[in-house]
Amino acid sequence: MLALEDHVRSILPVGLTGRVTRIVGLTVSVSGFPAPLGSIAKLETEQGTILEAEVVGFSGEETLLLPYGELNGVRRGTRATLGQSVQGARVGDALLGRIINGRGRFLDGLPPAILPRHVSLQSSPISPMDRPRICDALATGVRAIDGLLTCGKGQRLGIFSGSGIGKSTLLGQIARSTEADVNVVVLIGERGREVREFIERDLGPEGLARSVVVVATGDDPAVLRLRAAYLGTAIAEFFRDSGRDVLLVMDSVTRFALAQREIGLAAGEPPATRGYPPSVFAMLPRLLERSGRTSSGSITGFYTVLVEGDDPNEPISDAVRGILDGHIVLSRKLAQRSHFPAIDVLASISRLMSEVTSGEHRDAAASLRHLLAAREQADDLISIGAYQNGSNPAVDAALRLEEPIRKFLQQKSTERATLDEASRQLKQLVN
Repeated sequence: MLALEDHVRSILPVGLTGRVTRIVGLTVSVSGFPAPLGSIAKLETEQGTILEAEVVGFSGEETLLLPYGELNGVRRGTRATLGQSVQGARVGDALLGRIINGRGRFLDGLPPAILPRHVSLQSSPISPMDRPRICDALATGVRAIDGLLTCGKGQRLGIFSGSGIGKSTLLGQIARSTEADVNVVVLIGERGREVREFIERDLGPEGLARSVVVVATGDDPAVLRLRAAYLGTAIAEFFRDSGRDVLLVMDSVTRFALAQREIGLAAGEPPATRGYPPSVFAMLPRLLERSGRTSSGSITGFYTVLVEGDDPNEPISDAVRGILDGHIVLSRKLAQRSHFPAIDVLASISRLMSEVTSGEHRDAAASLRHLLAAREQADDLISIGAYQNGSNPAVDAALRLEEPIRKFLQQKSTERATLDEASRQLKQLVN
């Protein structure tokens, strides 16, 4: 019992307090408060309420905090008390079908669930030698992805999209139709209006029943938006370690990076690439590498990247593309033609497709890509009527099959296609 008490005291120092010395913007400086980075402090406001804040850095002898709420009632001399030195959350199977915020508190108005397990939000990364090879396909229910960008269990794919191109609808369709045992959906920085729309319209009752939804809206503090990403990943790890195949959907990594930029700049970190401090590019691989396959189960990650100004080479897009195992690019030009899902097949790639599909399937996908590339190359000539039939057999075939190809690549958001159906239809199309 004594050893346990000593262990608890080493995690949570007893009576650690400090006093607020100044507030600059949203950053609270506290003196005499040597709390560890990432710990949670409690500020006693003038109204007698408790405001929680997170330790984000240090400046000289002062500890820097960012609050989880409004700073009204906090003044110079306000008392700060250490509340939690190691960030964690309660998890369990009862989370399925529930909606929680970045602190793990329920938002759906239903009674709180009993959650028996406690997990750390910052778990250790998986050793490279403990990751089995990915050799099994995971059906998403979207024909264009399963046919031409086949995903494996434990793979990490990015969905790169500008605003208003249909990424939320595509994510909801994947979450409803996937063969994964559990979905963990993390919504970071969304508009408050869009959260309920996504849950009721895109995810639907069927998808919600086997999902955990973690929400941090755009008006939440940056520390909560950041925490939501780590909480969703920790929940996915819990289900994976219990032997299940998990689909982790995070929308979006860009807003995660923006939250860390806000925190880094508030803590005094110098800006580097386009205003992003170095910590952003250090945190991205640590977050994204937590997905993957283990001997127990798998986490297949779909991470959306909001492409700034439709520029695929902006810093966050470029960094994420180099970390993930493939990318799906949504095209504004296709979306403007009411082509859903607006997937630009030629600009997209799944790096593990060759590991999880048959040779016949890969050959059919390569043939269809060849036709699409030939059609795109001749598009200018075709649009002005200068192309002559017989000039290029591949272009002739692409024009002849234009309508069947379009029907294969297009799919209603309510329609579900199995992996076998997608493979069979693809082979029939190119043959």
